[in-house]
Amino acid sequence: MQIMAFICFILIVLLLKDFNFFSSFVTAEHLQTFKTIFISILLEAMPFILLGVLLSSLLQTFVSEQAIQRFIPKNPLLGILFACLLGILFPMCECGMIPVVRRLILKGMPVYIAVVFIITGPIINPIVFAATFMAFRNHPTIAYSRMGLAFLVAIVIGLILYRFIKSNPLRISRTSFLTEQELDSHQHTGGISRKLNTFFVHASNEFFDMGKYLIFGSMLTAIIQVFMHRESLLAIGQGPISSHVFMMGFAYILSLCSTSDAFVASSFQTSFTSGSLLTFLVFGPMLDFKSTLMLLSVFKTRFVLFLILLISTTVLACSLFWEHFLS
Repeated sequence: MQIMAFICFILIVLLLKDFNFFSSFVTAEHLQTFKTIFISILLEAMPFILLGVLLSSLLQTFVSEQAIQRFIPKNPLLGILFACLLGILFPMCECGMIPVVRRLILKGMPVYIAVVFIITGPIINPIVFAATFMAFRNHPTIAYSRMGLAFLVAIVIGLILYRFIKSNPLRISRTSFLTEQELDSHQHTGGISRKLNTFFVHASNEFFDMGKYLIFGSMLTAIIQVFMHRESLLAIGQGPISSHVFMMGFAYILSLCSTSDAFVASSFQTSFTSGSLLTFLVFGPMLDFKSTLMLLSVFKTRFVLFLILLISTTVLACSLFWEHFLS
């Protein structure tokens, strides 16, 4: 991702220079449109990223996993509902969730509940709803549909995992976990000043980490909007299947934070169907390039591959169902 961002940055630097090589197909109007789209997406999304980072750091520093585990229900349907509601109570992105969920699984949380929490937490929370509602001010049903579709996908995935996954899919051993737990308990034994320091360090790290993905995503979106022929974009965006598949691949590559992806999606409203935009808004937070790498670092490869296949097919099927019967 860093290499791709660097290449994209070099491209923009070259475009901003008046090289004769580019002058034949890059006009002043192209550059002005690019800057307008890029800056508008960035400025609209940045406040929501900041708010999400602050809440995520607050939870990371002051809320223990034991406090969450205490309320886990035994019934699978109630467990899935509980995992979805956790996102409302504790809005976090997948970058902060995956390490926490690993500890929760080792402390007794069922795998199907943990995975549902990972995939729905970045979507079903008030910050993301507010950002989506703001991005689609002229089409607010997208915000409600995003929450509903994510919940439908979560139920399907949760029940499948409950039925077929019985063993522990984590890479970490029990011994390593006990050592980590001792370190965590040592780190949490400190005064309020130490916790505040941890809070601000975590918040700053996560803000800059999320910020680079937002910049890259906004840049790539602006390039596509400016330099891809509108006829080609419309041909893909209006296709009954191709629009959904394209948006899934686009969301996977961009790896945007769920508090900012709605502003990217809204820029495609005139080119893509509402159903494919929903696919983008639901699939991206559940599975993208950076989250795949994080999942592989925590879970066994076989389980991650199964999860990738399960999320991709379920989101596509549920999105098509939602578009044809519920929208």
